[in-house]
Order: sequence, then C-alpha cells, then structure tokens
Amino acid sequence: MKPRTSTIKRKTTETDISLKLNLDGSGQYQIDTGIGFFDHMLTHLAKHGKMDMTLKAKGDLHVDAHHTVEDVAICLGQALCDALGDKKGIARFGDSVVPMEDAKAQATVDLSGRPFLVYRVKYNTQKIGDFDVECVEEFLRAFSTAGKFNLHIEVPYGLNGHHIVEAIFKAMGQAMAAAVKIVGTDIPSTKGVL
Repeated sequence: MKPRTSTIKRKTTETDISLKLNLDGSGQYQIDTGIGFFDHMLTHLAKHGKMDMTLKAKGDLHVDAHHTVEDVAICLGQALCDALGDKKGIARFGDSVVPMEDAKAQATVDLSGRPFLVYRVKYNTQKIGDFDVECVEEFLRAFSTAGKFNLHIEVPYGLNGHHIVEAIFKAMGQAMAAAVKIVGTDIPSTKGVL
C-alpha cells in the first residue's frame, strides 16, 4: 500500500506554516504554533488519531491567535485530503465519546468529500488562559471545510473549559483514526467516488 502521507506548506502575509502528516503513524508529534494551549490540543489530535504530525507555524500572534489557528486547520484539511487519495478501502465513518473529568465530548466523522460542521458546545468562559474559546469552532470549521468531511461535535455537559476542549480533540482524534482505517478494497460509497 502506498504511504498515506502529505507535506503542506502555506505562506501568507499572516502565517507561515509547514506540515508533515502520516495517517498510518503511531501518534508521534512535533508541534510548535507559538500558541501553547493550541499545541497541547493538536498533540491530542495526533496521539489519539494515531497520526504522525510535524507542524511548525509562525503567525501574526501580535494580532491574536485566529489567523494561525485557522490556517493550521486549512493545512491539516489539505494534508488529510492529499494523504487519503481516492479513499479506496477506508472505513469512512468514525465516532468517539470521550470523558474528561467533568466534561464529555462526542465527535462523529464522515469522510464524505462534503464539508459540514455541527458544533454544539457551551462554555462558561470566553478564554482558556490567553486562548479564545471561539477559536475552537473556527479550527473545526476550517479543518472540515479544507478536509472535505462532515464533523459533528457535541458536548452535552462540562464545566471546565480546558476539559471541554481537550475532550473534543481526543474524541476527534479517535473518530478520525477509525474513519481513515483501511478495512476493505473498494470505495465506501454507492456513488463509487468520495
């Protein structure tokens, strides 16, 4: 089987990003975006997604984290599409529920070729340290759009913002690992294409 890897470089007036992704890895990572909390969440995505990720991002953090978070998500989505190729043999669907102390998150993925995000999450705070919680939704939307997949995120309960977001990223990693897994030889769609 051809290695399911991708290397993406993206440079704009706002960000400079290089990313290497291996969907058939073991969850190894080297991540540096300049945003500590975001790095922490991406390590969970890599580890629980069983994907190897090397990511270096420099962004206009003097403005805020928004551009860096969104552009990293775009790169991740592009890398996912590139690494998946024609999607022959993949499971396509993945679902995971993860508890994190007081919070519980469910992530459901369909690598359908059609982007869509459902995000049902409420926070008791607007920031986790210096990180704006609204950037989580921006990340997920840009990731699912660039990656061309359905992503449903639901958190039925949770008090601590850090726990909520960490549960989301762990659940998303596990759901993604299930969806990209090779389970057959054909395209998992009656259309014959994804």
